[in-house]
Amino acid sequence: MRRFLADPLPEPLWPAGIRLVPFEPEHHAQAVHALLVAAYAQGGGYVEPFGIWWPSLRDDSEYDPGLCFIAADGQGRAVGVAQCWTSAFVKDLAVAPGLRRQGLGSALLCQAFRAFQARGRPSSI
Repeated sequence: MRRFLADPLPEPLWPAGIRLVPFEPEHHAQAVHALLVAAYAQGGGYVEPFGIWWPSLRDDSEYDPGLCFIAADGQGRAVGVAQCWTSAFVKDLAVAPGLRRQGLGSALLCQAFRAFQARGRPSSI
């Protein structure tokens, strides 16, 4: 799916009790991995074990921790993630099973698109 980014984009609408927090690799990497494992458990993708996944992600030339968007609940637990590449590609989008269908995925995508736009990208890929 391609999203053109020339026009103004709406602000993300976060579900009640959910907020965007800065990605801190030492704090969030394992939680992000767990979200991805849960998201792909029903099919549609695969996540390597953490010991392979994290170094592969962290060392990729398109990785930028500023493009990993973490949604946290009131206790600070990661409940959603949009992991994006510097090429304006949404690599992974995952929401904890108990919070699906409440707009969290849409809010994460909106946040990612706004970040791509701020970086001068004409569209997402």
